[in-house]
Amino acid sequence: MHTPVMLQEAVDFLVTDSAGSYVDGTFGRGGHTRAILGRLAPAARLLAIDHDPEAIAAGRSRFCDDPRLVIEHASFDELHTLLVRHDMAGRVHGVLLDLGVSSPQLDDPLRGFSFLQDGPLDMRMNPGRGISAAQWLARARAEDIAQVLFEYGEERFARRMAAAIVRERSVEPIETTARLAQIVAAANPAWEKTKHPATRAFQAIRIYINGELDALASVLRQALDALLPGGRLVVISFHSLEDRIVKRFMRDHSRAAQQPGLPAYLQPKLKRLGKALRPSEEEVERNPRARSAVLRVAEKLTVAGIGVHGP
Repeated sequence: MHTPVMLQEAVDFLVTDSAGSYVDGTFGRGGHTRAILGRLAPAARLLAIDHDPEAIAAGRSRFCDDPRLVIEHASFDELHTLLVRHDMAGRVHGVLLDLGVSSPQLDDPLRGFSFLQDGPLDMRMNPGRGISAAQWLARARAEDIAQVLFEYGEERFARRMAAAIVRERSVEPIETTARLAQIVAAANPAWEKTKHPATRAFQAIRIYINGELDALASVLRQALDALLPGGRLVVISFHSLEDRIVKRFMRDHSRAAQQPGLPAYLQPKLKRLGKALRPSEEEVERNPRARSAVLRVAEKLTVAGIGVHGP
């Protein structure tokens, strides 16, 4: 079962108008969506998005009777298209993104996300789109594998692991999570005490296969355009690469104060609300997967009495 992280804090920041329009860009199993709906009036609207077909099927079954909610099977970097479709573009009061892999995805060995259970080496958030991890590893060059492991997993033994993968795939195709975990673990000469030796490699390959960081950068830009002045962007990240992108985006679009004399499109577009938040010790004790979470919030500014879109 998936337990939403920092649920109360995220929804408290997100919902500023009970009659407003909101986006849950990472529906998952609907934990945040349910909490948001609990704050909304009958006239409010909520668009929930997920690219995992299993999440969509569960959501449409569980929430089918709520007229305030629309659930879309898509990647969140299609946000603008979806908002136009539902006549919500530029009229959103809040966007929530809860990044990373959900517990149901990790716990299902058939999805191929976890090195703790053996299963087919897939790793796609949407199994109907793109190539699987097994297909990519079967043909990628050692140099490309090493770059992915280093860039997206910050794996210092990326070259050793890539060479081992290429060597072992010539003996037998790498088609299961257990085999990949075994190969990269054997190529890791310095195991960290608190981490499985395949942790960084699996993270890196998953991020690459799903284009997660590019999609995140794209949805942040689209969310900024989607929000009304005063609307809020709430993001929960689970590893440093995600959080770095979110932190830089919010920093680059915000300043301590608006600068007089600048044209509207050069004015700051966001105001960061407080410092980054982390889950409480009690929450981490209840849900160990929360331990790496970081929550950041920014609010869209009004510039010179108008919106903040470019010229």
